[in-house]
Amino acid sequence: MDTVPHMQTIQVVVENALLQEADRATRRYKTNRSALIRQALRQYLKQLELRDKERRDRDGYRGRAQSQDGFEAWDEVAAWPED
Repeated sequence: MDTVPHMQTIQVVVENALLQEADRATRRYKTNRSALIRQALRQYLKQLELRDKERRDRDGYRGRAQSQDGFEAWDEVAAWPED
């Protein structure tokens, strides 16, 4: 069996139902299990990175509470509707 130098063969244990769903998807999208799992893993890792960035942003903003003084400059230029 020829292998691609930059890839490794791994063994993954999954539930039967999940494997059946994966096999249906491979037939539907004309791909194979390896490609499907690589794509899913890439997407999941991107999702994790995005969650980490969002958490860091939230933590950063929590540490720097917005004061009301920062909005006073906008009161002078805002066009509020007449009641």
